[in-house]
Amino acid sequence: MNRGVSSLRTVLIYEPRVEGHHLVWLKFIAEDLLSAGWKLTLALDNRAESAERIHKRLGPLLESVSRLPVWDAPGRRVGGDGVQCVAACFSRARTELVFLNSFDEIASSVLRRAALGRLPPATLRGRMGGIYLRPRFLAGRGVSPNEWLKHFGFARLMRGGWLTHLLFLDPWIQADCQARFPQTPAFCLPDPCPDDFVADRQTARTEFEIPAGWQVLLFYGGPYRRKGLHLAVEALLGLSPKVPVFLLCAGQQENDSRLQRGLQTLVQEGRARVIRRYIYEAEEKKLFAASDIVLLPYLKHFGNSAVLSRAAGAGKMVIASDEQLVGRLVREHRLGLLFPSGNPAALRRSIEQAAGATPEMLAQWQAAALRYAAWSSRAEFRRVLLQSFERAAAGAHNPSEPTRPSILRSAAK
Repeated sequence: MNRGVSSLRTVLIYEPRVEGHHLVWLKFIAEDLLSAGWKLTLALDNRAESAERIHKRLGPLLESVSRLPVWDAPGRRVGGDGVQCVAACFSRARTELVFLNSFDEIASSVLRRAALGRLPPATLRGRMGGIYLRPRFLAGRGVSPNEWLKHFGFARLMRGGWLTHLLFLDPWIQADCQARFPQTPAFCLPDPCPDDFVADRQTARTEFEIPAGWQVLLFYGGPYRRKGLHLAVEALLGLSPKVPVFLLCAGQQENDSRLQRGLQTLVQEGRARVIRRYIYEAEEKKLFAASDIVLLPYLKHFGNSAVLSRAAGAGKMVIASDEQLVGRLVREHRLGLLFPSGNPAALRRSIEQAAGATPEMLAQWQAAALRYAAWSSRAEFRRVLLQSFERAAAGAHNPSEPTRPSILRSAAK
C-alpha cells in the first residue's frame, strides 16, 4: 500500500467518552483535520444518554464526518474491550489511520500486555496514534513493577513501529521521551483555550447574581475529589468576613454531604453561588469573565488542566496546588500563587494574599496569563496537531527537529 502523504488522508478518531474535556477536544481535532483536507470517521458513544452532549458539542461538524457506534449492545463494546474495540472500529471504518483522542483509553492494558509479548491486533501496526494525557510511568517518580512493565511494553511498541505519533501535554515528559526513545514520533500538544475566550465582565456578574464590590473566586470542574473543591470550601469557611471574596462554583459535583453542607453555608451567608450542572461553551466563557481569581486546589492531579488554559485565556490569575505539572507550569510561567497541596490553611492565606494584591501585581499576573494563553492557543494546538499528522502520513519522524518551542525558554521571556 502506498504510504505517501497524498494517500493518507482518511482517519478514524476513536472517542468513546463524553465527560470532561473529551468532546471539547474531539471538536478541536475534527475542526483542524477537516480544515486540512482529511476525511474523518468518528467512533462515538451511541447510547441515548450521550446523544445530547455529542450533538451540543459537535453540532454542524457531525454533517461533515462519518460515524460508527462504539457499543453493540448494553454493556458490550464493538469487538470487545480496549484495543479490540479500537481494532474492530478501524476495520469497519476502512481508513488509513486510527487516532485515539485519549490514548489512555487503552494504554495501561496495551503496554502491560506488550511487555509480556502479547501485541495489539496486527491491523493496527504502524496505523495508530493518539494523545497520551497521563503517562505516569514516563514521569520518573519511581519504578514499581507496574511502571517497569509499562516501560518495557512501551519500548517494545516503539521498536516495533506500532505507533504513528504520540502527543503529550507535558513538555518535560515529551522531551524526555524523545531523548530515551529517539524513534518515537513524540510531540508536545498544548491544552488549548478556545478562541475568543472573552465576555463582558459586568454582564456576566449580573447574570450570576454576584454582589458588587466582591472579588470572585472561580472553582470550575467535575465531580472528582482530586479537584479539591472540599479544600476550597474549608478554606473559605475559615476566612474572615472582612476579606471580600465570593465563591462562584460551577460544574457537576461529587456527592459528599459534608462538602454540600459547607457550600450551603457559604450560599446562606451570601458568599457563594453554586451552579450544579454540566456547563457548555457559552456559559463557560461567562464564568471566567465574571471571576477575578481561578482556584486549582488539585490533589495528586497528574497532567495539565483545561481550567488553567481557560484562566490564562481570560487573563485571570490562579491559585494552585504546588504539585506535579500544574504547579510547575504556574511557577515557570508566573501565573499566580502556589500553596502546599492539601493544606486548606495555606490556601486561605493565598486567597488573602491575592485579595490584597496591588494593581501592579495584578497587572503582572494578567500579562503572564496572556503570554501563556498564546503558548497554549487554539492556533498552536492546530499547528502541532497537523504537524504530527503530516509526520504520520509521511511515515517518517526526525527527532532532531524541534516539534514544539521549549516551555523552559518561553517561561523565561
